[in-house]
Amino acid sequence: MLALFLAAALLQDATCRGDAARHLTEAARLGETFDLTGAAAEYDAAARAGCASGAAAATYVRGLIAARQADAQFGSAASLEPLKQAISSLESRAAQNPSARAMLAVLRAAIPAAQHERPEMALRIEEMLRHESLQLEAKQAALPVLSAHEAAGYFWLQLHLYVEAGRAFDAAAQAVGRTPHVLLGHARTAAGRQDPAACEHYRRLISWWGSRPESPPEMTEARDYVKRPQCATRP
Repeated sequence: MLALFLAAALLQDATCRGDAARHLTEAARLGETFDLTGAAAEYDAAARAGCASGAAAATYVRGLIAARQADAQFGSAASLEPLKQAISSLESRAAQNPSARAMLAVLRAAIPAAQHERPEMALRIEEMLRHESLQLEAKQAALPVLSAHEAAGYFWLQLHLYVEAGRAFDAAAQAVGRTPHVLLGHARTAAGRQDPAACEHYRRLISWWGSRPESPPEMTEARDYVKRPQCATRP
């Protein structure tokens, strides 16, 4: 349902019709099921089909991928270069596009998150949430694939700050609903705190996933977690 809503939001762009619309819908579906690479490719395809907003979405999602890779490499100078390139690409769009400004704010926050610089990250998170909140108040859609509110929770998780992460995912649930990214965020937060509720959070994600044939790492994580002894159902 959320995937269709996000796709419909981009379809408000008059250039996003026909083949572009099909690519936008598929991009939203892939993003919802944790396939960021596939989502970025579909947004690129939408842009090639004439959808002006598809290019910004593709850049943003590729920036999210780069942010994850930078975090895995502890925010080294080399690892941040692809992220900085995505930021530079969005800067030219941000002046006239409120959505691009919110995207830009998220990617800028990803730099101190990767470097575990809490004070700067906290300031950047405030900025990105402010931008997206203005969008939501104006009845516009949240950012594609990963909203700023969801991203805030994941940034706090990167620093192993589980209280802050929990609050962020609670706020995200209020802002954009209990999306699969929110379900996973709540599960990881509970697991990090060694809270028994993690079992139930992961089960909710598995239930949402249903019978989909794909098995991304996020779903392998969920299925492996609920097999732990502490998740066994007591008689």
